[in-house]
Amino acid sequence: MTWRFTSETNIADIFATKINPFWQQCVTQDKFIGKGKVAVHYAWCAPDNAKATIVISSGRIESYLKYKELIFDFFNNGYAIFILDHRGQGLSDRMTKDRHHGYVAHFDDYVEDLLTFVDTVVTPNQQGERYLVCHSMGGAIGALTLLRKPNLFSKAVLAAPMFGIKPVLPDWLASSLLQVGLGVNRLRRKDSGYFFGQTGYVSLPFALNKLTHSQSRYRLFRALYDEEKVLQLGGVTTEWLSAAKYAMDLIRDNAQHISSPMLVLSADRDHIIDNKRQREVVAKIPNVTLEVINDAYHELFIERDELRNQALTKILNFLAE
Repeated sequence: MTWRFTSETNIADIFATKINPFWQQCVTQDKFIGKGKVAVHYAWCAPDNAKATIVISSGRIESYLKYKELIFDFFNNGYAIFILDHRGQGLSDRMTKDRHHGYVAHFDDYVEDLLTFVDTVVTPNQQGERYLVCHSMGGAIGALTLLRKPNLFSKAVLAAPMFGIKPVLPDWLASSLLQVGLGVNRLRRKDSGYFFGQTGYVSLPFALNKLTHSQSRYRLFRALYDEEKVLQLGGVTTEWLSAAKYAMDLIRDNAQHISSPMLVLSADRDHIIDNKRQREVVAKIPNVTLEVINDAYHELFIERDELRNQALTKILNFLAE
């Protein structure tokens, strides 16, 4: 089957003449109140007679506004799309005084938000089968959701899923650093604090980035965060990292119980994810297809055309099977 995708060669013009007008005309944006009275923002759109429905669980620091091009491509290939900004990032409420804190108390909070989103927003408006598409941290959230509700989605796609993260430290050292960090925060009576070496939002130049090979897409991403400062998020807090470690260990220890048909895309030159552990976890999932995208950095959805088109073609072929 032939699919239609945008191109990085004239992406700025495509945004100005096609994607932004599409966003204004076709996309609904709103919010719901999640656990702890946290406002969770979301967006959705649906073409006439959609083939099926895609629910997107995005990665850390991301907002649905960063996904405009991907949403545009899925829409033009016949899918309804629903996406939420996870609590503590994007347009959604922060839970600490420092808006740049990458913070969550428990990954179960992300899962609860996703379940609420599906129940109250997606289900009343969806068309056809319901599929899950995840990126990075969103893949960990997706895996936890599938463990909790095995029949919630007909199929799942996990792109560069966060089943392990770099730098890889021995468990004893990682646990010790986390306990020290949590103890320091308690002594200071702080609700949260950056993990060792983490800081507020930093916009790296393209030459120093290890997220994508596409200069045009990377510049659009950074320009968006420069213009919409409310989206900016810094490094992880000790609390987030502790919650992430617990979540990733839980996924590793229970991966054999994930029953949904699944496609996992692994970015071969990923500088964010520990691919060795990721693939060890994937090997335990019973109904999974692993596809390695050679030469790709972490951000498969904003990679250069050759790599992005390869990833999106594999996704849409899998969903159409």
